Amino acid sequence: MLVGMGTVFVFLAVLVIGMSMMSMIAVKLAATTITDGANDEEIVAITAAIAQHRKTTTK
Repeated sequence: MLVGMGTVFVFLAVLVIGMSMMSMIAVKLAATTITDGANDEEIVAITAAIAQHRKTTTK
């Protein structure tokens, strides 16, 4: 019984450590790709796409 509980404890500890490491890596990668926001051309394109979708979609 102790071997089983020890195995589960070790597995969960490794899982938590692995998830923490992946989180740190993801934060570092995401920090380098953050932009200041959408420019005016992107906003116009998104607005036009939403308007087009609303015209063609019926309830």
